[in-house]
Amino acid sequence: MTPHLQAVALACERDWRMLFENLELQLNAGDMLQISGPNGSGKTSLLRLLSGLMAPTHGQVLLNGQPLAEQRSELARGLLWIGHAAGIKDLLTAEENLAWLCALHQPAGHEAMWRALEAVGLRGFEDVPCHTLSAGQQRRVALARLYLDSPPLWILDEPFTALDKQGVAQLEQHLARHCEQGGMVVLTTHHTLGLVPAGYRNIDLGHWSV
Repeated sequence: MTPHLQAVALACERDWRMLFENLELQLNAGDMLQISGPNGSGKTSLLRLLSGLMAPTHGQVLLNGQPLAEQRSELARGLLWIGHAAGIKDLLTAEENLAWLCALHQPAGHEAMWRALEAVGLRGFEDVPCHTLSAGQQRRVALARLYLDSPPLWILDEPFTALDKQGVAQLEQHLARHCEQGGMVVLTTHHTLGLVPAGYRNIDLGHWSV
């Protein structure tokens, strides 16, 4: 079976330093892939390569067996990216931010956005400007996208940042459920995952560092 997402002999150089090389990975329906490694090992760079936001120094990323660069529209339809920064606009409300974020991929209706915000514990904060929210609440606004009608592949950079214990446990359950339903997750996190799906794997970039 052709992997949904695959890296072949992947290498990444940043600031004249090779972060990793000859990296191989593949992702199929139901898989969760955690990228780990020491600071500066290229974890975020690898996520950006898999998302098509960067070009590799060597090697290639394949989507359904074809070069990623040739499938930009297909990738855009099938990928949800949430970076390390929440990406929240301070002057917009929680609902307005969610609408703006969804417009980049798939617009959502008013009721769907309110349900998503409720799912992440922000009921009653829908019309509140985000500059008044805590860092954890702002992170929850960004993560509310995961509770909408979303694509199968989620690439998440440190999604547990600023979440409390309840938020962490809820997100773990949601990610595992997404994989159990045939979705895919690639993530970086310094958090030790307490709940993972059957298709969980970990890649330590320290093994590919130069």
